[in-house]
Amino acid sequence: MPTYRQILRINEKYARDNGKEPSAVKRLLMHYSNLDHTKLINNMNKTMSQTRYQQFLRSVDEYIIKNRPVQHITENEYFYGYEFKVNGDVMIPRFETEELVDYTLEYLEKYFPNHTHINVLDIGTGSGCLAITLAKENDRVIATGTEISESALFKAKQNRDKLDADVTFHEGNLIEPVKDQTFDVIISNPPYIPNNEKLEAVVKDYEPSIALYGGKDGLDFYRKMIPAIKPLLNKEFLIAFEHASHHNKALKKLFKQEFKNIQIFHKKDMQGKDRMTFVKNK
Repeated sequence: MPTYRQILRINEKYARDNGKEPSAVKRLLMHYSNLDHTKLINNMNKTMSQTRYQQFLRSVDEYIIKNRPVQHITENEYFYGYEFKVNGDVMIPRFETEELVDYTLEYLEKYFPNHTHINVLDIGTGSGCLAITLAKENDRVIATGTEISESALFKAKQNRDKLDADVTFHEGNLIEPVKDQTFDVIISNPPYIPNNEKLEAVVKDYEPSIALYGGKDGLDFYRKMIPAIKPLLNKEFLIAFEHASHHNKALKKLFKQEFKNIQIFHKKDMQGKDRMTFVKNK
């Protein structure tokens, strides 16, 4: 049997030769060897069991030849330091969305310093990563998530139970399951890709289309949500939306059509793109 060092070298080259990320190969090797990064480095000259080696090789082919996301092979992804279960029923949590959480946590402290409890609604929760992370990171948060997909909601509940988070999930479209409740904060990362936009095969073929596409211009869900959430907001409120980088002006216009006496501010992600819009009452 080859050593971990040999396995990694050969399969990283296999990935590079096919235009794939060598780092994904290392992640798969860590998964099937059940070794974290440090232990893998310290065991480079040791050999892998035949069974695990064959599982690893099959997974590498799935990634390189079939374009299957590594996160679907390992059935997990880390978000804000927490391990979330994922599969083809939910969007894989993105690094950029961690920035939405970062800013929201900052604004919870800034705008709700005297609130004993902060009621947060996550619309279209998917894996539950937003609602769960906010609840884990701020013990004043009482989080609720809505999701139209029954299979996605099942995964969100699995993540909630696994991470021991105090979050309530409801099945239904947008705000329908919670239309009789009110919230201090409403957060969402809805589908915002235009229907005709071409996507990489790894996204188009494996991630749920219901979580990707937002109509002809990608704004359909914002047009539905922005007027619908007005009755759900408490007197002091914060709205936090992730969106495509070119949607900031359109979102500002939509908010101004529906709300008066508000502050609207956009935030850039680490790549310098306008990816987040926040709205606060004056």
